[in-house]
Amino acid sequence: MIEDTRRAPRRAVPEHVPVTDRMREQVIGRLGNVSESGMLILSDAELVDDALYQLSFPVPDRHGREIAIEVGVHLLWREPAHAPGQYWAGFRFLTLSATHREALRQWISTGQTS
Repeated sequence: MIEDTRRAPRRAVPEHVPVTDRMREQVIGRLGNVSESGMLILSDAELVDDALYQLSFPVPDRHGREIAIEVGVHLLWREPAHAPGQYWAGFRFLTLSATHREALRQWISTGQTS
């Protein structure tokens, strides 16, 4: 068994949660999993290795209303997925407001997997 050594709890995201590139205002993929410090997405967009992005994705708040989480991210890695033209991409968060961090923390805790 492989032990997960990541520090932050993470939530697997089986439902379709779109991730939008805020600079281009286009959806670049969907969340695979997320923590307070980063996320994994399945993307069909051409992403640049080691680049910085401004992304957003919706999560429900405590009252079930949708809130758009805005993050500044650094692309750490990407690798081909099984489907042609798709990639798994791992990002670390560089910027995340306190309000969005709390909303994300609450959402992660309701569906935490590790």
